[in-house]
Amino acid sequence: MSVHLQTSLFDSAEAAPLRLGDLAALRRTELSHDAWVDLLPGWLTGSDALFEHLATHVPWRAERRKMYDNVVSVPRLLAHYREGEPLPHPVLGAAREALSAHYAEELGEPFTTAGLCFYRDGRDGVAWHGDRLGRGNTHDTMVAILSVGEPRALVLRPRYGDAPQLRLPLGHGDLVVMGGSCQRTWEHAIPKTARGAGPRISIQFRPHNVG
Repeated sequence: MSVHLQTSLFDSAEAAPLRLGDLAALRRTELSHDAWVDLLPGWLTGSDALFEHLATHVPWRAERRKMYDNVVSVPRLLAHYREGEPLPHPVLGAAREALSAHYAEELGEPFTTAGLCFYRDGRDGVAWHGDRLGRGNTHDTMVAILSVGEPRALVLRPRYGDAPQLRLPLGHGDLVVMGGSCQRTWEHAIPKTARGAGPRISIQFRPHNVG
């Protein structure tokens, strides 16, 4: 059984100025094991312009990783901005500041880093995983993801028990925040798809030493 939450359909056909919405409109879905997901469709208005900027100006890199006895290409392009490093567009700095302010009491610290993934088409994806490097392996934390470009499904499933999966088609300025024990007790993935899938970029904001 899957739980499907509808996100935004598309930005206006006319160019819209980049504008962040009100985070008070976030809606929380409680998961098992004290995990939760906050969702705000269309948080960023004019997100198609941001997608074009990032696709063109970010120094994307392709990675290769060892898998068993083979070295394989990572099926997406990557970029990472460390704490204190300028982000590739001012609206991303504004987004990170807004998220840090909104979750200040609950998280107890700011979001400091930004990781970017460029899913070029349906052949790109990421396998089931949790962001358990660093403190995410032992402590409750948060990962906030802003998606621009065409929607792709972010799917979550529990590591323990039989709670239903959660499927979120994210794109066009949608925001999702995974919190509580989510990185330790749930896994998430961007499945590859044989259906026509347009390009999507996700921006993941994380606190210090969470990856």
